[in-house]
Amino acid sequence: MVTLDTTGQRVLRELTREESLRLLSTVSLGRVVFTHQALPAIRPVNHLVDNGQVIIRTHSGAAILSAAQRGVVVAYEADVLDPETHLGWTVVVTGVARPVRDPQAAADYRDRLRPWIDRPMDQVIAISPDIVTGFMLSADGTGEEAPEQVRPPAEAAPPPA
Repeated sequence: MVTLDTTGQRVLRELTREESLRLLSTVSLGRVVFTHQALPAIRPVNHLVDNGQVIIRTHSGAAILSAAQRGVVVAYEADVLDPETHLGWTVVVTGVARPVRDPQAAADYRDRLRPWIDRPMDQVIAISPDIVTGFMLSADGTGEEAPEQVRPPAEAAPPPA
């Protein structure tokens, strides 16, 4: 899918599943969307992509953990967008979130995903991507990676999930 804006230079290209997951793996910050007390909830979290799954870490009392215990469908979104030009990419993964129950796998993920806050973050959740969508907005129509100035901001400590 390709569309031009009024300047005739900016091009929006739909990404393949593989391109989307590859781009998602290049950043560490995203947002998980889930239902909490019958309302939509969004939490910023850090992640990694492993074996096609999105892996996040959280604490024992986190709202997302109680939802994941039931195997709930969530959305996970991450992007790299330039605030001035709006060029860059966005990826949304929709799938079932479940706690990682294998002790060895959970320990490995805890080693690889460093918490941003000084609080025990001993729970690991895996999101299995059933639906993966992504879009790249570029100025030259190449659909190449976002320009050098389009990089994620330095990691900041989000509130706990």
